[in-house]
Amino acid sequence: MNRHPDRRIRLSVMQLLPNALTLAALCAGLTAIRFAVAEDFDRAAALILLAAVLDGLDGRLARRLRSESAMGAELDSLCDVVNFGVAPALVLHLWAYGSAGGLGWIAALVYATACALRLARFNISSRDALATSMPNTAFTGVPSPAGAMLALLPIFVGNLLPGAVLPGPACALWMVAVASLMISRLPTPAFRPVRVRPDQARLLLLGAVALGAALLTYPWLTLVLMDLAYLLLLLLGWIRLRRRPARKDM
Repeated sequence: MNRHPDRRIRLSVMQLLPNALTLAALCAGLTAIRFAVAEDFDRAAALILLAAVLDGLDGRLARRLRSESAMGAELDSLCDVVNFGVAPALVLHLWAYGSAGGLGWIAALVYATACALRLARFNISSRDALATSMPNTAFTGVPSPAGAMLALLPIFVGNLLPGAVLPGPACALWMVAVASLMISRLPTPAFRPVRVRPDQARLLLLGAVALGAALLTYPWLTLVLMDLAYLLLLLLGWIRLRRRPARKDM
């Protein structure tokens, strides 16, 4: 007989699934760098998009399974630095400049550093919100997954319009501009889970199917339009922010 039963806490395999998704996103980001080195930039961009999708799923799945942990939160942030900071910077730099350095490499360093600073600020604000039991209704600055998709906009445009010439300096300046948006104080929308009525569920499902079909059929056009729509949301947020002082004076 076993007189010393094992009293250690056992986890369900399903509770490990969120961390598995996080690590899968990390593998996608690292593989994107590999494809970029091989000059296969289409697959590199697709893998960063896949990493963004997985990053959006792991946290929600952890909350559903009630398997949130401090380790999972730290692992998610560390992987995000690679997936949405290092990987997009290297992919865009190799696409625009090849192995050359100079302005493009400086822009890549600025972008990766800004992403790390953005994630550090997000971690602190998340802990403060958890301590006060006040969920964040908006992000401060562009989130790192959205920043990665914005940073890759020149690649999307280059694939959509093969004849278009996008000079390297323009790509470098664009990367620095996206880096500035990530560390800015600009309020950006936080797409939180929402509840819909049963009669609205079919419309939501049809919209999801239409978006998936558009990504599969016209991937570059769809990604460009999504980036432009997000930039429009940022512009509207900036306009609201500028109008706030004027309203207080009235």
